[in-house]
Amino acid sequence: MKIEQYCVGQVGTNCYFVINEETKELLVIDPGDSAQMLADQIRQKNLKPQAILLTHGHFDHAMAAETLAEMFEIQIYAFEAEKETLEDPRLNVSAMIGHQDVYHADVYLRDEQILQLAGTKIQVIHTPGHTEGGCCYYLEKEQVLFSGDTLFCQSVGRTDFPRGSMSQLIRSIRKKLLVLPDEVKVYPGHMDITTIGMERASNPFL
Repeated sequence: MKIEQYCVGQVGTNCYFVINEETKELLVIDPGDSAQMLADQIRQKNLKPQAILLTHGHFDHAMAAETLAEMFEIQIYAFEAEKETLEDPRLNVSAMIGHQDVYHADVYLRDEQILQLAGTKIQVIHTPGHTEGGCCYYLEKEQVLFSGDTLFCQSVGRTDFPRGSMSQLIRSIRKKLLVLPDEVKVYPGHMDITTIGMERASNPFL
């Protein structure tokens, strides 16, 4: 498995390509902007998109999802409690940038659900706090976690948006993420890659 990182949009969101190098099957995580650029990369590399996974419904993570889904005839996945956030411009904070965007998902997920996509097994971990239906995607075999805006390198997600909760966010991280092995690589929604061990040992918010 290969992971490629693309920084997209006005707030520097990390969009990830999770690529099965044998089959060229592709998962796209959090395409928050730059749909045409991402599509060009997919075509240039002869990749075969299978699905779009959203960690949460804020505009900077979801804005290009529907365009890509239509281009490649694939489905968008999000956590079941995030439907209202996706569909409400106030909750998805697109209103903050002067938009009234409404997003959607085709498949709504449950906590601890296991997905089999692109030849890999993915566990859904519900981590509310940044948003009500925020989630992380854990690839146990590959020892990889896509943490969205829940956990960052030496930081955590902000909770001053509608329905955010710092106490809930910290509880989510401590109970659901810090129990993972130290060596798990964390690919966050913004900023640098880190590991569970590093964050458990030195994240000042935890």
